[in-house]
Amino acid sequence: MSFILNVLWFIFGGFISAFLWLLAAVVLAVTIVGLPFFPAALRMASFSAWPFGREAVSKPYEGDIALLLNIVWIVLAGWWLALHHLVLAVLTGITIVGIPFAIQHVKLAFISLAPVGKEIVEV
Repeated sequence: MSFILNVLWFIFGGFISAFLWLLAAVVLAVTIVGLPFFPAALRMASFSAWPFGREAVSKPYEGDIALLLNIVWIVLAGWWLALHHLVLAVLTGITIVGIPFAIQHVKLAFISLAPVGKEIVEV
């Protein structure tokens, strides 16, 4: 079931979210300040392309550095990625068929605010 949902997700807008995450990763990789965020943005691009059947969990050994990096991330790119996911959640949540997609967009909006220190695991 998650394969079908992932294919529908990708066709109906998941590729846009993944592209925006990749764009954020590339833009941040170009700058020296944003280079530490590159791996987290790539992980989230993959997760944004195929979110069903996977979950983002916090790494247990991340500490104050992850908190500091997440604060900088919110200022640099997190707020507009979260806004993107919230707008798409509202648009997809209008129909009954789109409610599972809206729920995934809300989850991705929260993750967009603090992706550093997260890992993607299969559920």
